[in-house]
Amino acid sequence: MEITMQPVLALVLVVLIVFFGGIRIIRPTHRGLVERLGKYKRFAMPGFHWIIPIIDRMYQVNITEQMVDAAPQEIITNDNLNARVDAQIYFKVREDEDSVKRSQYAVNNYALQIVNLTRTTLRNIVGTLTLKSANSERDRINTELRKTLQGESSHWGIEIARAELKEIEPPGDVQETMNKVVKAENEKVAAVDFATAAETAADGERRAQIKKAEGIKQANILRAEGEALAIKLVNEAAQQYFVGNAQLLRKLEAVETALENNAKIVLPSDAELVNVIGELAGVAPLGKTVKSGSKS
Repeated sequence: MEITMQPVLALVLVVLIVFFGGIRIIRPTHRGLVERLGKYKRFAMPGFHWIIPIIDRMYQVNITEQMVDAAPQEIITNDNLNARVDAQIYFKVREDEDSVKRSQYAVNNYALQIVNLTRTTLRNIVGTLTLKSANSERDRINTELRKTLQGESSHWGIEIARAELKEIEPPGDVQETMNKVVKAENEKVAAVDFATAAETAADGERRAQIKKAEGIKQANILRAEGEALAIKLVNEAAQQYFVGNAQLLRKLEAVETALENNAKIVLPSDAELVNVIGELAGVAPLGKTVKSGSKS
């Protein structure tokens, strides 16, 4: 009985080994390619899969966005300077079956090929530019680099998401000279800004002084006009006062003279004293009008 059970147990053990040995689990971030005896068999989506051990083989391909760094390289620019250029490329394998198959069967190690293509493309692009224009036209270089890479890698089932220049560094002596130039330009701009600010402050102070002088001038004019008007009013009042009182003074002087001579003055019963005194002094009586001619 024991001899009979041994083959059965061995068979069960072999079946279990084959079953568990053929289990494959594909994550959502990958797609699978199953080959049987070296030939493409089928496309595997995420989930549980079973293949025949030894006979079948599954390749899992990452379809998420990936990044490769094109190692820094020396590139001679159009102005004969050796610039150190580096870039990063972001890409992904398209998730459809045909693209996944081409990423494995149409190119050997697509990541390495993208790096090599990037380095070659950078030499072609940067070599036509001066160092200054290369630094100022990074966006254009990135766009042109991505366009070239996409055109060359599209038949690999690859999609280029973006290309980014990391650095464009000139030689050490050129970099030092450029730093000095930038420093001098910054100092020049700062000096111009300071001079402009000083000129603005001086102009503001000058305008304030002018306004102050104009204010003082206007105040003096108004004060002089006020004083002139006051003097005029005083003169007019004085003139009126002295004209009226001059007549009264003459009347009083006439009275004084008459009294000194012991003159007798006869006053009419209806005459006013002031008018009588005025007649003595030769002044027209107040409140009366002197008529010329005689009654007929």
